Amino acid sequence: EEMLKTRGENFEGKVCTVSGSGNVSQYTVEKLNQLGAKAVSLSDSNGAIYDPDGIDDEKLAFVLDLKNVRRGRIKEYAEKFGVEYLKGKRPWGIKCDCAFPSATQNEISGDDAKTLLKNGCYVVSEGANMPSTPEAIEQFISSKILYGPAKAANAGGVATSGLEMSQNSLRLPWTREEVDERLHSIMIAIHKQCYEAAEEYGQPGNLVM
Repeated sequence: EEMLKTRGENFEGKVCTVSGSGNVSQYTVEKLNQLGAKAVSLSDSNGAIYDPDGIDDEKLAFVLDLKNVRRGRIKEYAEKFGVEYLKGKRPWGIKCDCAFPSATQNEISGDDAKTLLKNGCYVVSEGANMPSTPEAIEQFISSKILYGPAKAANAGGVATSGLEMSQNSLRLPWTREEVDERLHSIMIAIHKQCYEAAEEYGQPGNLVM
């Protein structure tokens, strides 16, 4: 969100691809829905689904039950809602504005990065640990898209653990909304520090600095 603000934009109406279907992916879709974006994909080790109408809150509830309770495969989503199932594939061939690799290491190759860029993707924010290969990262940086590396974009999990420790230590009963607000402030500060460091070292927009 902060990266988009540097271009005077927000998530409203943005088409987003998300990989994975575990906790990180589920919360990514939830947050994208809250921000007015449209998440059109999820995946697991067997393949990916492409839902051009978007994974709304009702469909997301199905995913939560499918993955967290029944431990099923994402293919069942395609069967339930009559959407395309990309067997054995990842969602990086789907045209999108923003991509959120949230599944595993090295899931975006150099060729995948080229495909994303060719299809108009100009925001990549990493939810998994090191999901982009060095070749992919080089493509993202050289093309000057908005690229949020995992160490920064994925810092929310560590930050939330810190907030939980504070709650436990001080016996503070924060609501989910209060935790989210504090986390939001932390993530804004992380982006600000990365953005300013890139400017200082003569590489504006390069948050890998």
